[in-house]
Amino acid sequence: MTDRVREKLRILADAAKYDVSCASSGSQRKNSKTGLGNAEGMGICHSYTEDGRCVSLLKVLLTNYCIYDCAYCISRRSNDVRRAAFSVEEIVDLTINLYKRNYIEGLFLSSGIFKNSDYTSERLVRVAKELRTKHQFNGYIHLKMIPGSSKELIIEAGLYADRLSLNLEIPTETELKKLAPEKNHRDALVPMAVLKDEIEGRAKERMRKKPLFAPAGQSTQLIIGATPERDLHILRLSSVLYSQQKLRRVYYSGYLPVSTDNRLPMLSAPPLIRENRLYQADWLLRFYGFKVHEIVNEAFPDLQLDVDPKLAYALRNPHLFPIDVNIAPYEMILRIPGVGVRSAQRIVSSRRFGKVGIEHLKAMGVAWNRAKHYIKHGSPFIKMIEQPGLIKQQILLGERQQLSLF
Repeated sequence: MTDRVREKLRILADAAKYDVSCASSGSQRKNSKTGLGNAEGMGICHSYTEDGRCVSLLKVLLTNYCIYDCAYCISRRSNDVRRAAFSVEEIVDLTINLYKRNYIEGLFLSSGIFKNSDYTSERLVRVAKELRTKHQFNGYIHLKMIPGSSKELIIEAGLYADRLSLNLEIPTETELKKLAPEKNHRDALVPMAVLKDEIEGRAKERMRKKPLFAPAGQSTQLIIGATPERDLHILRLSSVLYSQQKLRRVYYSGYLPVSTDNRLPMLSAPPLIRENRLYQADWLLRFYGFKVHEIVNEAFPDLQLDVDPKLAYALRNPHLFPIDVNIAPYEMILRIPGVGVRSAQRIVSSRRFGKVGIEHLKAMGVAWNRAKHYIKHGSPFIKMIEQPGLIKQQILLGERQQLSLF
């Protein structure tokens, strides 16, 4: 690697850290004897996969030059930062060389906007195309496409990338216009719909052995805390994106105070606890069968920061508990704090062979210190169900004591 390329990498890898929508999963791109890399199962990301593996990828911008002046962006046009740009060939060579040295397992490629959306997206697609066709690279590739890109480029990108993302950035169009006047939601939503239709259409025609098309689906990113939207608005948007656009993931990024623009709030640090609560709520929507109004609503428009959304739901609805896990439907067992999806599945499977008791629940992975307040059993704790404040106090105290041991 030359000094020139190394310096570009330092600048553009640092600028890329603000995009959190780079985790990967779901790709099944298998290698051949003459190819490089292999993306399968959980896929590749610079994070932890769902099975606990820590994996790595090259996460970098093609350029941090940008024609837009988004107040919340470190690479905005008016910001005084060092600028750099890779050529298509440099990114391809860098990916191959780092892969051969076992530094990375895949590529996440984003970019500032050169001249316009298509001009930039065409270069992103060329990188993926050269890696796949010229170098037979079968590792994971995630392209962050540029909103406003043409249908033809979006479809071509899906032929070479495992996952594509188009970031909405700000949850509401009104607030987006205040901070990024050149942008609008439609430029991201239209390509999302193109991807959704193409993915679904090709899935129906799999028997014709068409080439893989974005096998890990699509995702987006929402910036949290730069604008005054309530969690209710954010989760409603996420729910619509999952149901209508069939997104694989919505990522939430706590706003980093990288600007002194008077349109932005004065934050000393990103709202990381709120970001975490939104991810937990998102998990409830996707895997636990919750509806948005059960998590947040007009009476409770924001998530509680001191407890997770599932516990908050239980505390607000004491009339639904305690639950008898030996007869309750699966959907209600999922609503018990301390019971995860696997634990709920094990409970339903095991109770066919006999009564499920406390020791069984603990062995199944149930977090008993939480769940005991909401499961019907012979303990005195059952009498506390009408005292949500006391339950909350005991749970939080127990967790603080447990943390102090470490």
